[in-house]
Amino acid sequence: MSGEQDWNKKSVRILSRKEGNTKCADCGEPDPQWASYTLGVFVCVTCCGIHRNLPEISKVKSLTMAKWEEDQIQFLDSHGNNAAKAKYEAHVPVYYYRPTYADCHVLREQWIRAKYERQQFMKKEGSDGLPGGVKEGILFKRGRDNGQYLARKFVLTEMDGTLKYFIKPDPEKMKHSNGLQITYVKDNRARNVFVYHNDGQEIVSWFNAIRAAQFHYMKVAFPTANDKEILSRLPQNFLKEGYMEKTGPKPTDTFKKRWFTLDHRRLMYFKDPLDAFAKGEVFLGSIENGYQVTTELVPNSYSNVWNYGISISTPERTYLFTCESEHEWESWLSVFKKVISIPMTVREYAVEAQFKHRS
Repeated sequence: MSGEQDWNKKSVRILSRKEGNTKCADCGEPDPQWASYTLGVFVCVTCCGIHRNLPEISKVKSLTMAKWEEDQIQFLDSHGNNAAKAKYEAHVPVYYYRPTYADCHVLREQWIRAKYERQQFMKKEGSDGLPGGVKEGILFKRGRDNGQYLARKFVLTEMDGTLKYFIKPDPEKMKHSNGLQITYVKDNRARNVFVYHNDGQEIVSWFNAIRAAQFHYMKVAFPTANDKEILSRLPQNFLKEGYMEKTGPKPTDTFKKRWFTLDHRRLMYFKDPLDAFAKGEVFLGSIENGYQVTTELVPNSYSNVWNYGISISTPERTYLFTCESEHEWESWLSVFKKVISIPMTVREYAVEAQFKHRS
Protein backbone atom coordinates (compact mmCIF):
# COMPACT_ATOMS: atom_id res chain seq x y z
CA MET A 1 0.00 0.00 0.00
CA SER A 2 2.89 2.32 0.82
CA GLY A 3 4.42 1.71 -2.59
CA GLU A 4 1.12 2.55 -4.30
CA GLN A 5 0.81 5.83 -2.41
CA ASP A 6 4.41 6.73 -3.24
CA TRP A 7 3.62 6.13 -6.90
CA ASN A 8 0.45 8.24 -6.65
CA LYS A 9 2.35 11.14 -5.05
CA LYS A 10 5.01 10.88 -7.74
CA SER A 11 2.28 10.96 -10.42
CA VAL A 12 0.79 14.12 -8.91
CA ARG A 13 4.21 15.78 -8.84
CA ILE A 14 4.72 14.90 -12.52
CA LEU A 15 1.34 16.48 -13.35
CA SER A 16 2.34 19.64 -11.45
CA ARG A 17 5.22 20.08 -13.90
CA LYS A 18 3.04 19.95 -17.00
CA GLU A 19 2.63 23.12 -19.07
CA GLY A 20 0.25 25.52 -17.33
CA ASN A 21 0.47 23.76 -13.96
CA THR A 22 3.83 25.17 -12.85
CA LYS A 23 2.18 28.39 -11.61
CA CYS A 24 -0.84 28.90 -9.37
CA ALA A 25 -4.04 28.83 -11.43
CA ASP A 26 -5.38 31.90 -9.63
CA CYS A 27 -2.47 34.24 -8.85
CA GLY A 28 0.45 32.96 -10.90
CA GLU A 29 2.81 32.20 -8.00
CA PRO A 30 5.49 29.72 -9.15
CA ASP A 31 5.66 26.12 -7.91
CA PRO A 32 2.19 25.59 -6.38
CA GLN A 33 2.17 22.95 -3.64
CA TRP A 34 -1.58 22.28 -3.49
CA ALA A 35 -4.27 21.07 -5.89
CA SER A 36 -8.06 21.07 -6.04
CA TYR A 37 -9.24 17.60 -7.02
CA THR A 38 -12.78 18.85 -7.73
CA LEU A 39 -11.75 21.75 -10.02
CA GLY A 40 -8.61 20.11 -11.37
CA VAL A 41 -6.27 23.06 -10.70
CA PHE A 42 -2.90 23.54 -9.01
CA VAL A 43 -2.77 26.43 -6.51
CA CYS A 44 -0.39 28.12 -4.06
CA VAL A 45 -0.78 27.93 -0.29
CA THR A 46 -2.50 31.35 -0.04
CA CYS A 47 -5.07 30.65 -2.75
CA CYS A 48 -5.53 27.19 -1.25
CA GLY A 49 -6.74 28.88 1.93
CA ILE A 50 -9.38 30.72 -0.08
CA HIS A 51 -10.44 27.50 -1.83
CA ARG A 52 -10.96 25.91 1.60
CA ASN A 53 -13.68 28.51 2.20
CA LEU A 54 -15.55 27.15 -0.85
CA PRO A 55 -16.00 23.52 0.33
CA GLU A 56 -19.03 22.89 -1.90
CA ILE A 57 -16.98 23.85 -4.97
CA SER A 58 -13.34 23.13 -4.28
CA LYS A 59 -11.63 20.42 -2.23
CA VAL A 60 -7.86 20.75 -1.92
CA LYS A 61 -4.94 18.54 -0.94
CA SER A 62 -1.22 18.95 -0.48
CA LEU A 63 0.86 17.56 -3.34
CA THR A 64 3.42 16.09 -0.97
CA MET A 65 1.70 15.34 2.34
CA ALA A 66 -1.78 14.10 1.42
CA LYS A 67 -2.98 10.68 0.32
CA TRP A 68 -4.02 10.73 -3.35
CA GLU A 69 -6.51 8.29 -4.85
CA GLU A 70 -6.22 7.03 -8.40
CA ASP A 71 -9.47 8.64 -9.57
CA GLN A 72 -8.36 12.02 -8.17
CA ILE A 73 -5.10 11.80 -10.10
CA GLN A 74 -6.98 10.91 -13.29
CA PHE A 75 -9.24 13.94 -12.78
CA LEU A 76 -6.22 16.24 -12.40
CA ASP A 77 -4.64 14.69 -15.48
CA SER A 78 -7.74 15.27 -17.62
CA HIS A 79 -8.15 18.86 -16.44
CA GLY A 80 -5.30 21.11 -15.21
CA ASN A 81 -4.75 24.86 -15.10
CA ASN A 82 -4.94 25.53 -18.83
CA ALA A 83 -8.28 23.75 -19.17
CA ALA A 84 -9.67 25.58 -16.12
CA LYS A 85 -8.54 28.92 -17.52
CA ALA A 86 -10.26 28.19 -20.84
CA LYS A 87 -13.47 27.35 -18.99
CA TYR A 88 -13.65 29.77 -16.04
CA GLU A 89 -11.85 32.75 -17.63
CA ALA A 90 -13.37 32.48 -21.10
CA HIS A 91 -14.93 35.96 -21.09
CA VAL A 92 -13.06 38.10 -18.56
CA PRO A 93 -13.65 41.76 -19.56
CA VAL A 94 -10.51 43.38 -20.94
CA TYR A 95 -10.51 46.03 -18.19
CA TYR A 96 -10.93 43.53 -15.32
CA TYR A 97 -7.99 43.42 -12.93
CA ARG A 98 -6.43 39.96 -12.66
CA PRO A 99 -4.64 39.87 -9.29
CA THR A 100 -1.18 38.39 -8.78
CA TYR A 101 0.44 36.83 -5.71
CA ALA A 102 1.70 40.32 -4.77
CA ASP A 103 -1.85 41.66 -4.39
CA CYS A 104 -3.98 41.99 -1.26
CA HIS A 105 -6.24 39.23 0.05
CA VAL A 106 -9.58 40.80 -0.91
CA LEU A 107 -8.60 41.09 -4.60
CA ARG A 108 -7.44 37.47 -4.72
CA GLU A 109 -10.46 36.14 -2.84
CA GLN A 110 -12.98 37.94 -5.01
CA TRP A 111 -11.17 36.85 -8.20
CA ILE A 112 -11.41 33.22 -7.08
CA ARG A 113 -15.06 33.56 -6.02
CA ALA A 114 -15.92 35.34 -9.28
CA LYS A 115 -14.41 32.49 -11.30
CA TYR A 116 -15.56 29.36 -9.50
CA GLU A 117 -18.41 30.35 -7.16
CA ARG A 118 -20.27 32.94 -9.26
CA GLN A 119 -18.92 31.62 -12.60
CA GLN A 120 -18.89 35.25 -13.66
CA PHE A 121 -16.71 34.86 -16.76
CA MET A 122 -18.10 31.72 -18.36
CA LYS A 123 -20.60 33.66 -20.48
CA LYS A 124 -20.20 36.78 -22.54
CA GLU A 125 -22.07 39.69 -20.96
CA GLY A 126 -22.29 42.22 -23.78
CA SER A 127 -19.64 44.94 -24.17
CA ASP A 128 -16.44 45.39 -22.19
CA GLY A 129 -17.77 48.62 -20.72
CA LEU A 130 -19.42 49.33 -17.39
CA PRO A 131 -22.72 47.36 -17.31
CA GLY A 132 -25.52 49.87 -17.79
CA GLY A 133 -23.03 52.72 -18.03
CA VAL A 134 -23.63 53.73 -14.38
CA LYS A 135 -22.76 52.31 -10.96
CA GLU A 136 -24.00 53.77 -7.70
CA GLY A 137 -23.97 52.75 -4.08
CA ILE A 138 -22.88 53.60 -0.54
CA LEU A 139 -19.20 53.61 0.44
CA PHE A 140 -17.56 54.82 3.63
CA LYS A 141 -15.30 57.76 2.76
CA ARG A 142 -12.49 59.08 4.92
CA GLY A 143 -12.77 62.79 5.70
CA ARG A 144 -9.98 64.98 4.34
CA ASP A 145 -9.41 66.87 7.59
CA ASN A 146 -10.79 64.88 10.53
CA GLY A 147 -10.07 61.32 9.37
CA GLN A 148 -13.58 60.07 10.13
CA TYR A 149 -15.15 57.49 7.81
CA LEU A 150 -18.65 58.62 6.86
CA ALA A 151 -21.23 56.97 4.59
CA ARG A 152 -21.47 58.68 1.21
CA LYS A 153 -23.45 57.91 -1.93
CA PHE A 154 -21.10 57.47 -4.91
CA VAL A 155 -22.19 57.60 -8.56
CA LEU A 156 -19.82 56.48 -11.32
CA THR A 157 -20.87 57.48 -14.86
CA GLU A 158 -19.15 55.95 -17.88
CA MET A 159 -20.51 58.46 -20.41
CA ASP A 160 -18.81 61.52 -18.93
CA GLY A 161 -16.08 59.69 -17.02
CA THR A 162 -16.95 61.10 -13.58
CA LEU A 163 -17.10 59.73 -10.05
CA LYS A 164 -19.25 61.87 -7.76
CA TYR A 165 -20.13 61.49 -4.10
CA PHE A 166 -22.91 63.09 -2.10
CA ILE A 167 -23.07 64.00 1.58
CA LYS A 168 -25.36 61.82 3.68
CA PRO A 169 -25.27 62.39 7.46
CA ASP A 170 -23.75 59.44 9.34
CA PRO A 171 -21.44 60.28 12.25
CA GLU A 172 -20.17 56.74 12.89
CA LYS A 173 -16.39 56.40 12.78
CA MET A 174 -15.15 53.06 11.35
CA LYS A 175 -12.12 51.28 9.93
CA HIS A 176 -12.13 48.22 7.67
CA SER A 177 -9.74 46.08 5.64
CA ASN A 178 -11.82 46.23 2.43
CA GLY A 179 -10.38 49.61 1.48
CA LEU A 180 -9.84 51.37 -1.82
CA GLN A 181 -7.58 54.35 -2.47
CA ILE A 182 -8.71 56.52 -5.39
CA THR A 183 -5.99 58.87 -6.60
CA TYR A 184 -6.70 61.40 -9.31
CA VAL A 185 -4.98 64.47 -10.74
CA LYS A 186 -6.71 67.83 -11.14
CA ASP A 187 -4.87 70.99 -12.17
CA ASN A 188 -1.68 68.89 -12.03
CA ARG A 189 -2.19 68.21 -8.33
CA ALA A 190 -2.84 64.72 -6.98
CA ARG A 191 -5.73 64.07 -4.59
CA ASN A 192 -6.38 60.91 -2.58
CA VAL A 193 -9.84 59.68 -1.62
CA PHE A 194 -10.03 56.72 0.79
CA VAL A 195 -13.16 54.55 0.88
CA TYR A 196 -14.17 51.12 2.08
CA HIS A 197 -17.15 48.76 2.17
CA ASN A 198 -18.00 45.97 4.58
CA ASP A 199 -18.47 43.56 1.67
CA GLY A 200 -15.28 42.54 -0.14
CA GLN A 201 -17.22 41.70 -3.31
CA GLU A 202 -18.68 45.21 -3.41
CA ILE A 203 -15.35 47.04 -3.00
CA VAL A 204 -13.72 44.92 -5.73
CA SER A 205 -16.78 45.58 -7.91
CA TRP A 206 -16.20 49.34 -7.49
CA PHE A 207 -12.51 48.93 -8.30
CA ASN A 208 -13.26 47.16 -11.57
CA ALA A 209 -16.16 49.50 -12.39
CA ILE A 210 -13.76 52.44 -12.18
CA ARG A 211 -11.38 50.58 -14.51
CA ALA A 212 -14.28 49.93 -16.90
CA ALA A 213 -15.30 53.59 -16.97
CA GLN A 214 -11.74 54.75 -17.55
CA PHE A 215 -11.22 52.10 -20.23
CA HIS A 216 -14.30 53.42 -22.08
CA TYR A 217 -13.16 57.03 -21.70
CA MET A 218 -9.67 56.31 -23.04
CA LYS A 219 -11.01 54.25 -25.97
CA VAL A 220 -12.96 57.35 -27.02
CA ALA A 221 -10.15 59.82 -26.27
CA PHE A 222 -7.42 57.73 -27.97
CA PRO A 223 -9.14 55.79 -30.77
CA THR A 224 -5.86 54.64 -32.34
CA ALA A 225 -4.46 53.15 -29.10
CA ASN A 226 -4.66 49.37 -28.73
CA ASP A 227 -6.06 47.61 -25.65
CA LYS A 228 -2.60 46.87 -24.24
CA GLU A 229 -1.62 50.54 -24.28
CA ILE A 230 -4.89 51.57 -22.62
CA LEU A 231 -4.69 48.84 -19.96
CA SER A 232 -1.29 50.15 -18.86
CA ARG A 233 -3.01 53.45 -17.95
CA LEU A 234 -5.89 51.99 -15.96
CA PRO A 235 -6.03 52.10 -12.13
CA GLN A 236 -3.50 49.68 -10.71
CA ASN A 237 -1.00 49.30 -7.90
CA PHE A 238 1.54 52.04 -7.27
CA LEU A 239 5.07 51.14 -8.34
CA LYS A 240 6.19 51.54 -4.72
CA GLU A 241 5.12 53.10 -1.43
CA GLY A 242 6.92 53.60 1.85
CA TYR A 243 8.71 55.93 4.24
CA MET A 244 11.88 57.86 3.40
CA GLU A 245 13.47 60.96 4.84
CA LYS A 246 13.67 64.04 2.64
CA THR A 247 15.65 67.25 2.92
CA GLY A 248 14.95 70.63 1.36
CA PRO A 249 16.92 72.33 -1.44
CA LYS A 250 19.33 74.13 0.92
CA PRO A 251 22.30 72.37 2.58
CA THR A 252 21.08 73.62 5.96
CA ASP A 253 17.55 72.25 5.55
CA THR A 254 16.64 69.46 7.96
CA PHE A 255 15.53 65.95 7.03
CA LYS A 256 11.89 65.09 7.60
CA LYS A 257 10.25 61.67 7.54
CA ARG A 258 7.63 61.45 4.79
CA TRP A 259 5.37 58.80 3.21
CA PHE A 260 6.25 58.43 -0.49
CA THR A 261 4.08 57.08 -3.30
CA LEU A 262 5.45 56.47 -6.80
CA ASP A 263 2.77 56.49 -9.50
CA HIS A 264 4.74 55.88 -12.71
CA ARG A 265 6.68 59.16 -13.12
CA ARG A 266 4.93 61.07 -10.32
CA LEU A 267 6.69 60.75 -6.94
CA MET A 268 4.42 62.19 -4.25
CA TYR A 269 5.23 62.66 -0.59
CA PHE A 270 2.88 63.03 2.38
CA LYS A 271 3.19 63.68 6.08
CA ASP A 272 0.80 60.77 6.72
CA PRO A 273 -0.11 57.82 4.44
CA LEU A 274 -3.81 58.79 4.60
CA ASP A 275 -3.39 62.46 3.74
CA ALA A 276 -5.71 63.73 1.03
CA PHE A 277 -3.15 66.02 -0.60
CA ALA A 278 0.59 65.57 -1.12
CA LYS A 279 2.97 68.04 0.51
CA GLY A 280 4.98 67.97 -2.69
CA GLU A 281 5.65 66.05 -5.91
CA VAL A 282 8.69 65.22 -8.02
CA PHE A 283 8.50 64.37 -11.72
CA LEU A 284 10.81 61.55 -12.84
CA GLY A 285 11.72 61.92 -16.51
CA SER A 286 14.15 59.78 -18.47
CA ILE A 287 17.95 59.58 -18.54
CA GLU A 288 18.05 61.01 -22.06
CA ASN A 289 16.29 64.13 -20.75
CA GLY A 290 18.75 64.84 -17.96
CA TYR A 291 17.34 62.82 -15.04
CA GLN A 292 19.74 60.78 -12.91
CA VAL A 293 19.56 58.54 -9.86
CA THR A 294 22.68 57.94 -7.75
CA THR A 295 23.53 56.44 -4.38
CA GLU A 296 24.66 58.63 -1.51
CA LEU A 297 26.14 57.81 1.88
CA VAL A 298 24.63 60.38 4.24
CA PRO A 299 26.45 60.61 7.60
CA ASN A 300 24.17 60.96 10.59
CA SER A 301 23.70 64.63 11.36
CA TYR A 302 21.51 66.58 13.75
CA SER A 303 18.50 66.02 11.49
CA ASN A 304 18.67 62.72 9.60
CA VAL A 305 18.14 59.37 11.32
CA TRP A 306 18.83 57.09 8.34
CA ASN A 307 21.99 57.13 6.21
CA TYR A 308 21.14 54.98 3.15
CA GLY A 309 20.93 57.87 0.71
CA ILE A 310 19.48 58.31 -2.79
CA SER A 311 20.01 61.38 -4.94
CA ILE A 312 17.59 62.23 -7.77
CA SER A 313 18.82 64.91 -10.16
CA THR A 314 16.36 66.70 -12.44
CA PRO A 315 17.09 69.54 -14.90
CA GLU A 316 15.95 71.99 -12.18
CA ARG A 317 17.39 70.67 -8.90
CA THR A 318 18.69 67.68 -6.96
CA TYR A 319 16.63 65.88 -4.31
CA LEU A 320 18.19 63.91 -1.47
CA PHE A 321 16.41 61.08 0.35
CA THR A 322 17.46 58.55 3.00
CA CYS A 323 16.07 55.06 3.64
CA GLU A 324 15.75 53.15 6.89
CA SER A 325 17.35 49.90 5.74
CA GLU A 326 19.58 48.56 3.01
CA HIS A 327 16.68 46.49 1.69
CA GLU A 328 14.42 49.55 1.28
CA TRP A 329 17.33 51.50 -0.21
CA GLU A 330 17.93 48.83 -2.86
CA SER A 331 14.19 48.55 -3.58
CA TRP A 332 13.72 52.30 -4.11
CA LEU A 333 16.92 52.52 -6.21
CA SER A 334 15.74 49.69 -8.45
CA VAL A 335 12.32 51.20 -9.16
CA PHE A 336 13.72 54.73 -9.69
CA LYS A 337 16.33 53.48 -12.17
CA LYS A 338 13.73 51.44 -14.01
CA VAL A 339 11.44 54.49 -14.41
CA ILE A 340 14.14 56.83 -15.75
CA SER A 341 15.41 54.17 -18.17
CA ILE A 342 12.09 54.28 -20.10
CA PRO A 343 11.81 56.95 -22.84
CA MET A 344 9.12 59.56 -22.23
CA THR A 345 5.89 59.65 -24.23
CA VAL A 346 4.40 62.77 -25.81
CA ARG A 347 1.86 62.92 -22.99
CA GLU A 348 4.61 62.74 -20.38
CA TYR A 349 6.46 65.66 -21.97
CA ALA A 350 3.28 67.69 -21.42
CA VAL A 351 3.13 66.60 -17.76
CA GLU A 352 6.80 67.52 -17.32
CA ALA A 353 6.09 70.99 -18.73
CA GLN A 354 3.30 71.44 -16.19
CA PHE A 355 5.66 70.53 -13.35
CA LYS A 356 8.27 73.02 -14.57
CA HIS A 357 5.64 75.74 -14.90
CA ARG A 358 4.39 75.06 -11.38
CA SER A 359 7.84 75.13 -9.75
